Amino acid sequence: MPSDLVIVYHRQPYEEVEVDGKIEFRENASPNGIVPTLKSFFGRVDHGAWVAWKAAEDPSNPEFERVVEISDSYGDYSVSRLPLTPAQVSSFYHVTSKEAFWPILHSFKEKYNYDPVDWPTFREVNWSFAEAAAAEAAENAVVWVHDYNLWLVPGYLRKLRPDVRISFFHHTPFPAADMFNVLPWRREIVESLLACDVVGFHIARFVANFVQVAQSMFDIEVVERQYVAESELDERSALAERRSPTRISYEGREIAVAATPVGVDVGYIRQLASEESTTEQARAIRKEVGEAQMVLSVGRTDYTKGGAQQLESFERVLENRPDLRGKVRLMHVSVSANRNMRVYFDIQNEIEQVAGRINGRFGTFEWQPIALISRAIPFDQLIAYYQAADVCWITPLADGMNLVCKEFVSSRLDGDGVLILSEFAGAAVQLGNAVIVNPYSHRSMDQALEKALVMPEDERRTRLAGLREAVERYDIRAWASAQMALFDHGAKRPGFRVA
Repeated sequence: MPSDLVIVYHRQPYEEVEVDGKIEFRENASPNGIVPTLKSFFGRVDHGAWVAWKAAEDPSNPEFERVVEISDSYGDYSVSRLPLTPAQVSSFYHVTSKEAFWPILHSFKEKYNYDPVDWPTFREVNWSFAEAAAAEAAENAVVWVHDYNLWLVPGYLRKLRPDVRISFFHHTPFPAADMFNVLPWRREIVESLLACDVVGFHIARFVANFVQVAQSMFDIEVVERQYVAESELDERSALAERRSPTRISYEGREIAVAATPVGVDVGYIRQLASEESTTEQARAIRKEVGEAQMVLSVGRTDYTKGGAQQLESFERVLENRPDLRGKVRLMHVSVSANRNMRVYFDIQNEIEQVAGRINGRFGTFEWQPIALISRAIPFDQLIAYYQAADVCWITPLADGMNLVCKEFVSSRLDGDGVLILSEFAGAAVQLGNAVIVNPYSHRSMDQALEKALVMPEDERRTRLAGLREAVERYDIRAWASAQMALFDHGAKRPGFRVA
């Protein structure tokens, strides 16, 4: 059945579970996160489709159905599954996307690795995604493509289906031209994105960077600029942008370029936070910590997250402030991303070595300064950690948005707690009531932690109230509404209801 909305994303929109030798499709265990949020859009259309990849030893004869029909609480929709060999997945995702694109997007030029990239394979995979989307889309449908590993899909799709409306959303930072243009495939990538009707980013700085990159290669006219709303602008952040393009023109076509920050499901988080089981978990965590103050850090194991640098800051504070020894404990959650990739293996080892060194230097029989957790924590348990913490310490070196800080704010039903946030996280332009830090500065990092540990209660509560207001204003529903409005950019399309 043709679909009015086609979502193109590399992950499948469910969990596959084997029961009595048969595969069952189950809804994601938690309704929090990007996949359930995207699925919620299917309730606005008569029929939707999702395009993702699935591993197959022989793509010409995969041992699974290419297209399956799903009916769950989000509605009825099709899932088109592209069979990719392990070699294709490694080339397209682990090598090209993670070793070449990822470091450039986050401005880590020294991590960039061009040599192993197999560009024909990246093209081939993106073409397969575009073909599947074209096959699923109804006439004048909206096709919504997600993230940098599918950069070439819009360009291919425009050739296959000139009638469809194409929207692309970037979940990562987008760097300025002097960084992005390191990529030798830059013209092909940007020309593909210029085939969209809408190109979306988290914040205005990334929009401005994209337009700058496009203008460095093509004849692009900025049709409209707008001042950034005061509620979306904290000038202390390095990513603040006062004025940003909203519409550009290329080869006679207008393209909307939009900043729409992704939020969290505040209602769901509060529901979990208010449950007695969560409260009991939080009490148990506090009991384990004892009289010490608890500092919580949560992130993936990635060089962009600044995990090792954060641990080194904690070490300096303990060294310079002997009075804090035994009185503060860092719960450092660093979830392994992919130990099969050398770069992540190395950073995980570095984090473990630094944490071990700190515990060895300062730990006693009664007190260990760092509890290092390298496994994924169930979301309800994570909410309990948020509630038990005195300080949430989120200091990535670069981040498109960062939702951990918003989860922390949403979970604090007690109205207390301190958030320390890197100015290089996209969220910092909205969350000015956090203690904003520069993670590249030892002094800034160390002083921020010391300040948070002694902050008076009235200041903690005032800051958190401001943070809560911002997180609620830009929750996941606000993002959904903004996306719906962007889908309606330009001519009205039949079959798609804008709410």
